[in-house]
Amino acid sequence: MSVDPQKLLRDLFDTAIAAAHPRQVLEPYLPADRSGRVIVIGAGKAAAAMAEVVEKSWQGDVSGLVVTRYGHGANCQKIEVVEAAHPVPDAAGLAVAKRVLELVGGGSALLALPAAGLTLADKQQINKALLKSGATIGEMNCVRKHLSAIKGGRLAKACWPATVYTYAISDVPGDLATVIASGPTVADPSTSADALAILKRYNIDAPKAVIDWLNNPASETVKADDPALARSHFQLIAKPQQSLEAAAVKARQAGFSPLILGDLEGESREVAKVHAGIARQIVLHGQPLKAPCVILSGGETTVTVRGNGRGGRNAEFLLSLTESLKGLPGVYALAGDTDGIDGSEENAGAFMTPSSYARAEALGLSASDELDNNNGYGYFAALDALIVTEPTRTNVNDFRAILILETAQS
Repeated sequence: MSVDPQKLLRDLFDTAIAAAHPRQVLEPYLPADRSGRVIVIGAGKAAAAMAEVVEKSWQGDVSGLVVTRYGHGANCQKIEVVEAAHPVPDAAGLAVAKRVLELVGGGSALLALPAAGLTLADKQQINKALLKSGATIGEMNCVRKHLSAIKGGRLAKACWPATVYTYAISDVPGDLATVIASGPTVADPSTSADALAILKRYNIDAPKAVIDWLNNPASETVKADDPALARSHFQLIAKPQQSLEAAAVKARQAGFSPLILGDLEGESREVAKVHAGIARQIVLHGQPLKAPCVILSGGETTVTVRGNGRGGRNAEFLLSLTESLKGLPGVYALAGDTDGIDGSEENAGAFMTPSSYARAEALGLSASDELDNNNGYGYFAALDALIVTEPTRTNVNDFRAILILETAQS
């Protein structure tokens, strides 16, 4: 079998992204009658692309306001698109969130409207600490929604008695509506006490205003028995599993048997060790499947920051995989974020080849030392192995593919 491993890996990544793009998934879910007046409100890395689909599909009067990450805009003529910072909110996000609440709509960390008595600086401090702590996305969103004037069902409550249709692209393991974008239009089962417990669990030194607010009964989010949710409808239009399955079809067409591990959570470096163990088992023993094959997984891992290096969770995963495999013959890998941004860097992810470990050693780079410094970006930049896609205008979280060639099996 003649194959370019890196090209195939990139094709799988591009296929996964395309399967979750709004232009592929949104239009069939829109109401059959599109002749009335619609106000479009939204937030997230896919928000502008979703707004553009509505504009092109709607026959009636269309207006609205969406906020997306810097560089993730789209060609909207009737719906205003505003760009702001993510994952740590900035003043632009604060300003547009106020306008969104006036129009009624939203979601995501891009909608940074603090609850009463809190400031943008309070939210920025908590977000930065959570991102470094190793907290899961569910835990981070639990805290975020209890510090927000929009999330945790509050947006739907502000919309009452209007009918609200929420179309969501999942970027969280488990695809829970309460976690996606911190659930602005759905009931929230978590409590302020849960949020306080998370801050304590990760030793986050929160401002006094935050602690005081979370101890205030007013900080509770909207619960399932609230009548304001009666006219709020939620529809999931794309999820990570769909992208993994699309990549699996592409792999089969190329002659590779796919093994889908699904949505995964946990420390990036530890998740990588599990993947490395499976790859080694395939190479050495032909189990649980024989080469040529590809291991596919998604989800959102976490990184507990210990060092001063650069890199997102995908670079961290790939660096740990490189350290674990140490150049195992015939094994190639890609790890990338489907939104085109790995953490806060400009790359989506990176490639690993069987020669990566030795090439880095020749450059004086120790995979183990760089991992201790959380410097996955620097490691793969030195190998000219970064993947840059530009903003993809969608997000179904991370995508990982480990390609094992037939010649690797003993």
